[in-house]
Amino acid sequence: MSVEVKNLTKIFGSQRAVDDISFSVGQGQILGFLGPNGAGKSTTMKIATCYLPPTTGTVLVNGYDVVQDSIAVRRSVGYLPEHNPLYLDMYVHEYLQFVASVYGLKGRQAKERVQEMVELCGLTLEQGKKIGALSKGYRQRVGLAQALVHDPQVLILDEPTTGLDPNQIVEIRALIKRIGQDKTVIFSTHIMQEVTAICDRVVIINRGKLVADSDVASLQAGARNEKTTLVEFEQPIPIEVLEQVPGVLTATLTEGATYRVVSRKDTDIRATIFRVAAERHWPLVGLRHEENSLEKIFQQLTK
Repeated sequence: MSVEVKNLTKIFGSQRAVDDISFSVGQGQILGFLGPNGAGKSTTMKIATCYLPPTTGTVLVNGYDVVQDSIAVRRSVGYLPEHNPLYLDMYVHEYLQFVASVYGLKGRQAKERVQEMVELCGLTLEQGKKIGALSKGYRQRVGLAQALVHDPQVLILDEPTTGLDPNQIVEIRALIKRIGQDKTVIFSTHIMQEVTAICDRVVIINRGKLVADSDVASLQAGARNEKTTLVEFEQPIPIEVLEQVPGVLTATLTEGATYRVVSRKDTDIRATIFRVAAERHWPLVGLRHEENSLEKIFQQLTK
């Protein structure tokens, strides 16, 4: 595994920011690292990139311990923090050359690598501009380029699309997906569409504790042992009739004449409800399953 988090705990005073979490990510995987604000995501990422030491437990990156082999870990990791720190008075190409030199790249090797990152991150037309003159989307591209210039095996991104416009978000997502084909990528986000669009797996933490570790499809399919059906009539009906349908657990009126009916996951109640409506001559306007969206699952796990 490229990254292994083992029984990781981080305590600040009386607060357990990270509380005994364990997970692993392999090469060629893109992991969505999710959680509400204050859940411990950034703290975990800072430990994995050697910015913070763990209180107990450990993180291994390419087999190197973040405490015992921190220099080797830093060589193996590219990191883009939430607040992208850039030298705004430097030119794009100049800045990337500087970062390459920090990682020990010199001469032709540095020049070729910087040019490769400029092309990969879509900075060809911007490389002669000062970073301070770039839009936020292009600054994020520069941040990705600096994180990749030393060709790390692991890329850690903390909310890389925050504040970008829809076009920029699509472009950065596509870039991350392309990078993730042969590297390990861990990124945090609050945008669930990003997770479904580019992630192989999801880890969710809440109040420092691990609450989910699964591939996206399994998480959506197995989040609950229930299914929800939205039933809309032309006029309100007695809710007791829906509650008495076999397999129904609960029925609630949401608005107007629309009802949210929760049933057992292995039961499809639509045909029965259709027959009930026909027998009573109640015009049925809509009848559909409500999607078990990642947003809802996130809310269930972190509320």
